[in-house]
Amino acid sequence: MSQNPPSLRPDLAPKIKFSEPKRDGQPTIGMVSLGCPKALVDSERILTRLRAEGYAISPDYSGANAVIVNTCGFLDSAKAESLDAIGEALVENGKVIVTGCLGAEPDYIREHHPQILAVTGPHQYEQVLDAVHAAVPPSPDPFIDLLPASGVSLTPRHYSYLKISEGCNHKCKFCIIPDMRGKLASRPAHAVMREAEKLVENGVKELLVISQDTSAYGVDIKHAEDRGHRAHITDLARDLGSLGAWVRLHYVYPYPHVRQLIPLMADGLILPYLDIPFQHASTDVLRRMARPAAAAKTLDEIAAWRDICPDITLRSTFIVGYPGETEAEFQVLLDWMDEAQLDRVGCFQYENVDGARSNALPDHVPADVKQDRWDRFMEKAQAISEAKLEKKVGQFIDVIVDDIDEDGIATCRTKSDAPEIDGNLFIDEGTDGVNVGDIVRVEVDEAGEYDLWGMVARTPG
Repeated sequence: MSQNPPSLRPDLAPKIKFSEPKRDGQPTIGMVSLGCPKALVDSERILTRLRAEGYAISPDYSGANAVIVNTCGFLDSAKAESLDAIGEALVENGKVIVTGCLGAEPDYIREHHPQILAVTGPHQYEQVLDAVHAAVPPSPDPFIDLLPASGVSLTPRHYSYLKISEGCNHKCKFCIIPDMRGKLASRPAHAVMREAEKLVENGVKELLVISQDTSAYGVDIKHAEDRGHRAHITDLARDLGSLGAWVRLHYVYPYPHVRQLIPLMADGLILPYLDIPFQHASTDVLRRMARPAAAAKTLDEIAAWRDICPDITLRSTFIVGYPGETEAEFQVLLDWMDEAQLDRVGCFQYENVDGARSNALPDHVPADVKQDRWDRFMEKAQAISEAKLEKKVGQFIDVIVDDIDEDGIATCRTKSDAPEIDGNLFIDEGTDGVNVGDIVRVEVDEAGEYDLWGMVARTPG
């Protein structure tokens, strides 16, 4: 048995899970994908294009003719991690192409690693392909290199991320993502639906909807309707819910119209799960962040959501130690947590990010104070999580099976748990006949701080 540590970073993408046999002489590209699930989708698109051109794909450095490193630039610590990954790829392979969010700062990367072959920014697919062609010319065999209809997936076959837009229109002082990825650019709703339909046809049981601001989907294209589908998050969620797969919404900014999604959850069309980045609860801190400062109204909204859909799971992320944060303002956050009783919580200690406006704010919080506040915040969040999970003991719930190890122990997720960032439900025995990707009913018999344990229900629950 294992438990998820409270320090899980919600911006990290799942680890790549991809392998395939290669033919003799086939050019091979390795991929290292860092950062959020949105970056993972970019990696999938790049590899799908490369696979269609006859390249084999390696999940590691072994046998790769060149390596693509898809970087993250979300925080300075993430930038350092990206630089380390580039350095490791250079040592292990020697031929390295850099893309992703940190690629928006090519001079910064070349200052540390001048020997890289090329640098491209986020979602610059054509430039990445050009760089690969220059480093490792394609050599396709049209009789062998056949691309599956579903493309290349870096996640298990039973779930997939579905990116509905790029960029963001917000100007939060601590964030540089709009500078790296641009303003909101929504995909046409019919294109999103076509991709979702293909994924479900190919066995995907869970669609994880992602963007930088999911609830703003369609604003930039005036909620255009085309081929029977309207580019509005409520309409899109309803349409996706008709496909029969689990539909999970991530990065939902708390606009008033979000309440329109809750009846869809109560009706079972989409999962009763909202991932909302509240960031803080103090009005003054939120103003310094350049975010809406309506924590009290947020509590009212949460109460209304739970009234409509009592089973709703709320996940969020917060920043402690933001410049100028006083002990009184931090206490406001702790008191708000007592009121909100969020189900899943992640927390960052504030970091300066090169180019962020928050760097220039006065009264930066000392590192030891940030650590102390992080510890206290996570202690409260952990206690809330433990109490909520304890109430699930004895309940019958549906879970999706992510893995079964050699001892027959199944690692599963409930409707309340997203891959990699939330908890798990473990089935220790009785998994004969259960397969990865199955959705099975279990009876919960034990709870921990973040995880549950249970047994396959032998009678209807």
